[in-house]
Amino acid sequence: MSVVTRFPPSPTGYLHIGSARTALFNWLFARHHGGRFRLRIEDTDRARSTQDAVDAIIKGLEWLELDWDGDIVFQSHNAERHVAVANELLARGQAYRCYASPEELAEMRIAAKAAGSPVLYDRRWRDRDPADAPEGVRPVIRIKMPLEGETVIDDLVQGPVRVDNAQLDDFVLLRADGTPTYMLSVVVDDHDMGMTHVIRGDDHLNNAFRQYHLFKAMDWPIPAFAHIPLIHGADGQKLSKRHGAVGVEAYRALGYLPEAMRNYLLRLGWSHGDDEIISTEQAVAWFGLDAVGRSAARFDLDRLESLNAHYLREADDARLLALIDPLLADRVQRPLSDDERTRVAAGLPGLKTRAKTLVELADNALFYIVPPSFPLANAKAAKLLEGEAAALLADMAIEIAAVAPWDAATIEEALRAAAERRGLGLGKLAQPLRAALTGSNASPGVFEVMAVLGRDAVLARIAAASKQH
Repeated sequence: MSVVTRFPPSPTGYLHIGSARTALFNWLFARHHGGRFRLRIEDTDRARSTQDAVDAIIKGLEWLELDWDGDIVFQSHNAERHVAVANELLARGQAYRCYASPEELAEMRIAAKAAGSPVLYDRRWRDRDPADAPEGVRPVIRIKMPLEGETVIDDLVQGPVRVDNAQLDDFVLLRADGTPTYMLSVVVDDHDMGMTHVIRGDDHLNNAFRQYHLFKAMDWPIPAFAHIPLIHGADGQKLSKRHGAVGVEAYRALGYLPEAMRNYLLRLGWSHGDDEIISTEQAVAWFGLDAVGRSAARFDLDRLESLNAHYLREADDARLLALIDPLLADRVQRPLSDDERTRVAAGLPGLKTRAKTLVELADNALFYIVPPSFPLANAKAAKLLEGEAAALLADMAIEIAAVAPWDAATIEEALRAAAERRGLGLGKLAQPLRAALTGSNASPGVFEVMAVLGRDAVLARIAAASKQH
């Protein structure tokens, strides 16, 4: 059997972190088995579905590098097929027309609540002669669910799950206006797309029992179900906006790398021993539903930042430069020059080991483009230039100007010698230099910074710092 999985988002908003993890698990399962991963946009709610949401979903999946197989399926395009299946169920005697009025349905709900019972349709039209139908009432079409026994689903994550059939009502397949319901559309599309595995959040577990019987009523193969626990916030509640950003595009804007997000989402509810850093290649090789936990995972932003820092350190410098180029251009309100890009590129090895996100990396790289403005806004850095520090820097400028060749090793050697001649520890010279050159009290190694900035820029910044003090 060739494995086929799907990701079926509703285009009513952004790509939620929880949905992104569902997409990842489906993608990994398909890729692990050499199968197919399909994308289906469930846009049957025309009032709430938007093209912007469709675009956000596609861009989010593309950013996560979760490629799908075949064309995107839009559920709304299959409405005629969904209606045809409902009519076939009618012809088979597996469904019936229900003429219950909205008022009757409301009375059923009130009575059920008063009795403390589940709100279920009472099947009053299941075996009734359609000739008794009241005039002017357009019927819905309902499926005939089993009246006795129980339904058991051998879930690949939850294990065997069972429900008394008495708790399953005859749900609607076609509304009174002739439009198909979500429950019908999903099953028809899953069958027509050849789904072998339905992997989704455990908030859909109740739907599985109903969909199971719809597959059976049509004599269709029933896919294997796997319901994964939801993602919770640090407080143990279902992840929502109150916990911070929950859309994938927000994390992209915050400066996270897609490989870090994939690694992080993978570890939210799935494990491979004690491994934390798991490449995509390893994930494809190792992924299986048997390692998905049954309890809810908790979203931990600190852990995501730690993973992102790791992947930043491992990332190719040319790629990082391309990613932060627009961020830097936005900060200086103009495109970067070739010389500026070259300088930032040279500084990246020292910068990327100190950043957790691309945004932080861009902020830390800004001093390579924009000289500090004196007096410094950074209080800790400004303090480093107080007293005799500025005069010391001015004095040192003469020796710095003579350093040759201009590289980090030679600069370090010259400055160490200069500090010794003055009876100073190297820090007494290096720290004011750092403040004058970067405007900060923290940066990559000051000798590396000097080598990247170049002699002229170093001397100009020392001069500017000296004049202000």
